Amino acid sequence: MRVILITGANSGLGRAIALSFLEREQETLVWLGIHARRERVDQLLKKFPGQCAPVALDVTRRDSWEEAVEQILARHSHLDVLVNNAGGNQDGLLATMPASAWEDVRSTNLDAVFHGCQAVIKQMIAQRSGRIINIASLSALLAPAGQTNYAAAKAGVVALTQSLAKEVARLGITVNAICPGYIETDGAQSWDEEQRKAALGKIPMRRFGRPEEIAAAVRFLACAEASYITGSILKIDGGIL
Repeated sequence: MRVILITGANSGLGRAIALSFLEREQETLVWLGIHARRERVDQLLKKFPGQCAPVALDVTRRDSWEEAVEQILARHSHLDVLVNNAGGNQDGLLATMPASAWEDVRSTNLDAVFHGCQAVIKQMIAQRSGRIINIASLSALLAPAGQTNYAAAKAGVVALTQSLAKEVARLGITVNAICPGYIETDGAQSWDEEQRKAALGKIPMRRFGRPEEIAAAVRFLACAEASYITGSILKIDGGIL
């Protein structure tokens, strides 16, 4: 049985990633890392009893990561896949950005990935196998105005991914990142008509991506057939770049 840990499992994208594994892989136990707002997680627990379990996880805290991984290993003695999906943004112009907005966004998007990778990597080295998939953002590659904090943090995730991939490539561990563009998640659905129209105008496909399309890429990068793919940065953006 494969053991998978997905952070931010209560988000629209996190739920789609979890569903992608749960609906297609019977021999899988998906741990749903959550810190708040667990309604969507409760729905998954009811729909897939015995196939998934919640684990309390504040991704910004090293000790929380250590406790979560310890809990998982106590039950399974191995951890096969980590999906670093948790994140968040606080957009604003740099000239007026509060220091807290910089620090919070960096902590949630970049520090969290560092803590997560460090928490699982020793076990994966001992297993001589593992998959780490980091959810970055198109903002890491095409930084927009008003996102100096978010773009910098996600660019850091891209660099961390490529560096760590080189460190563990000989050990049967792959580390890859996905950079989604405009996706139909909770954030995009809250935009007004003008914001949606402006975003759609930048996308050659003239539509937003679906969470399921990101989830499919995550599932592929986690599969055995993707064993020769590491250090890759996969953009899923409808052709913006």
